[in-house]
Amino acid sequence: MRQLTFYCIGAALLALCPGASARTFTFDTAPFAGTNVLNTPGRQLVGGEDFLPFLIPNDIFSMDAAVFGVEPAVHFVNSTAANLPTGGVNVVVLQDFDNDSNPLTPFGAGNAADMIAGTITAHGAGFFIYFNQSLDLPRLVYSTDLSSSDSDLKVLARMLNLTGQEGRNAMPTFTAANFEITEETSTAPEPSGFLMMTGACLIGACLILRRVRGPA
Repeated sequence: MRQLTFYCIGAALLALCPGASARTFTFDTAPFAGTNVLNTPGRQLVGGEDFLPFLIPNDIFSMDAAVFGVEPAVHFVNSTAANLPTGGVNVVVLQDFDNDSNPLTPFGAGNAADMIAGTITAHGAGFFIYFNQSLDLPRLVYSTDLSSSDSDLKVLARMLNLTGQEGRNAMPTFTAANFEITEETSTAPEPSGFLMMTGACLIGACLILRRVRGPA
């Protein structure tokens, strides 16, 4: 019985390790706050992004719908620019990795936005992930209009763990499950079933341990 107790406690503690559960990276700040970007003619590109590791099988990018001016639902596509739909999407993962029209220019956020706008014709703000050729890693970008080559862009994050060829190979594995667009960010999330199960295991382990030891 005592051995079973220790196994249960050990399993519960391992389950609470950071790598065991999904992480949510939340973006709920106005992308161009404190700047005159939206009143400046032509495309403006704003950096200052978060540097973070992103585990595609588990992690989530969460964006505030009101802050970014998008509807609170993810309409996702992961494809090359030539195979994007003309509309109906607000999250794009772009599988193109270089600038075919100008091979001497490193592929950046502006190039990616132009390629997306070359296919998407329906106006609307949205987000895209592309692979930056100079930095050799993917970045998450907000666009004021995915269909416009004049859209203003704000880089939200760069994914430090997805570098080189390994990072390029990982691009097609992004899915809609890696994104959420929420109406409210102030509401505390409910405990996940996994965490509730872990808590129950800890409580049960403590009760068993108490019985084994007897009253104090």
